[in-house]
Amino acid sequence: MAKPLSLAFDPIARADELWRERWGSTPSMAAITSIMRAQQILLGQVDAVVKPYGLTFARYEALVLLTFSQAGELPMSKIGERLMVHPTSVTNTVDRLVKSGLVAKRPNPNDGRGTLASITDKGREVVEAATRDLMDMEFGLGAYDARQCAEIFALLRPLRVASGDFAAEAAGPTATDTTHEAEAVHEADTALATGPDAAPATGPDAAHHGTARTPR
Repeated sequence: MAKPLSLAFDPIARADELWRERWGSTPSMAAITSIMRAQQILLGQVDAVVKPYGLTFARYEALVLLTFSQAGELPMSKIGERLMVHPTSVTNTVDRLVKSGLVAKRPNPNDGRGTLASITDKGREVVEAATRDLMDMEFGLGAYDARQCAEIFALLRPLRVASGDFAAEAAGPTATDTTHEAEAVHEADTALATGPDAAPATGPDAAHHGTARTPR
């Protein structure tokens, strides 16, 4: 994980000011710069968590995908489609997992030229342990509560639709559904924190986001 920069100023905000002076207001510049920096921060944090298991976050995602499949295996082409990565990247990722004994490969009986990747018992053990660790650190997003995470999902979803990731009317949970679920969690947390039996908030963390979180 990269060492914190600990700067005395926000370099992205400073760049935004200089940009406005030279080229005029362009909110999208500050937005994309923030997103790219956030991606660096988050990837560094989650990679550090899964590294002890011999994983990168990309390999972890592949293991999770295989875990979600009914038979514990998927065609290589399907893995690339679901993870939204190039076939070459899928091959590299799966080959690394095979070398670690977390995944096995075999010819696809329904496709003479295809290959099936299946998660092994060791792979299932590793993905469960890594998932617990990632959930404990909230996938690096501990600075946000559940409702804010849902809002991030909602804000980024139109970009993914516009890029052709999936159709806007595609089945599955929408950003609105996720936001409503998060709001329910937020309201429940607030009720627990402010109910008649709630202990008074004290200590240095009492003011964090103004609400308490229930244990996961």
